[in-house]
Amino acid sequence: MATRTAKPRQASRWGDVPRTVALDPVIVVTATLLLSIGVIMVASTSMAVAENFSVSQWHFVQRHFMFIGTALLAAVSLRFIGTVQMDKLARACLPLSIVILLLPFVPVLGHEVNGSTRWVDLGVFRFQAVEAVKLLLIVHVAGYLARRPELNRARFIDTIKPLVAVGLMAVILLMQPDMGSAVVLVAIAGGMIWLAGAAWKHLFVLGAAGLPLFGFAAMEPYRLRRIMTFVDPWADPLNGGFQLIQALIAVGRGQISGVGLGASVQKLYYLPEAHTDFIFAVLAEELGLIGIVLVLGLFVVLIGQMFRIGLKALTMERAFSAYLVWGIALWLGLQALVSVGVNLGVLPTKGLTLPLVSSGGSSLIMTILAIAVVLRVDWELKRIELERPRRRSGWSV
Repeated sequence: MATRTAKPRQASRWGDVPRTVALDPVIVVTATLLLSIGVIMVASTSMAVAENFSVSQWHFVQRHFMFIGTALLAAVSLRFIGTVQMDKLARACLPLSIVILLLPFVPVLGHEVNGSTRWVDLGVFRFQAVEAVKLLLIVHVAGYLARRPELNRARFIDTIKPLVAVGLMAVILLMQPDMGSAVVLVAIAGGMIWLAGAAWKHLFVLGAAGLPLFGFAAMEPYRLRRIMTFVDPWADPLNGGFQLIQALIAVGRGQISGVGLGASVQKLYYLPEAHTDFIFAVLAEELGLIGIVLVLGLFVVLIGQMFRIGLKALTMERAFSAYLVWGIALWLGLQALVSVGVNLGVLPTKGLTLPLVSSGGSSLIMTILAIAVVLRVDWELKRIELERPRRRSGWSV
């Protein structure tokens, strides 16, 4: 009797999606719930904004659905692009990120809004360049860290290399200006390096060197005014402190159960950017503490599940996948934390949206695509688990 070992199917084969492997239900359900809350709140907050722009009251809601559809179509492409291909492209992500960040400065492409040059005019809509860069940066740093499995014993230069690249991106962002996104990029890269096991003395030196640089950047007159307004918004209630005061009033009016869906007063021209940067304040007003706890709970479950998937990838010796998922978790978690902190008055005002909830095509598309990357990683890990018993057993004739 001859014994043969069956050749297993490759887990990374493009387009080979077996029916026995399902998408992670926790990620799918929590992301869908946050998206649904976002659609409801965009509908509630954008009607007054639409009236101000003399467009249909459903204008921003329709655009929101269009962006969700675009993001889902882009996510389908990950059926054919696995982590193996992403890892091969990791080195190219750094120069591509810098090019994308420089596009807003090109006269024909760049678009300025409220004194900031952060958008690229694509004709159909304007895309905020830094949103794509966040995902590209995570892919690049994940590839770098995967090639250095013993970063805790590495030289200082090996720890600082990715942060030098991020520092260059931060300088470009400060020129736009966009200090909020610059801080998020640095925090993502720093968090990924820390999770990779970098030596504490290296991280301490880098942190000590970086704080004065951001402190100097914060001394810009308009940024300094924003910080002083955060400390005492009532010192200038009709100008610099207006947004923060209106947000605090909205949160205070919500109390436990809220004033009712659609019944917010602050969104009626009192609270600027109610459908984007300050959508959480309106949510707190209309749904109260119950709505706040629900949204924060969903984010905790979503981010926690991502870290669990990353840890699983690391135990299965797929370092690139682990750092990729952890980087996305850090991105979404940090941005949600900053956005909520600004709305609750515990952080200075920054132009950052609440992931999956706020209106904004660039952020929404890239956030959904990033979550699709996490689902792809989890799918690949499950495929490997399914293939292992078959590789051990073989078959006989």
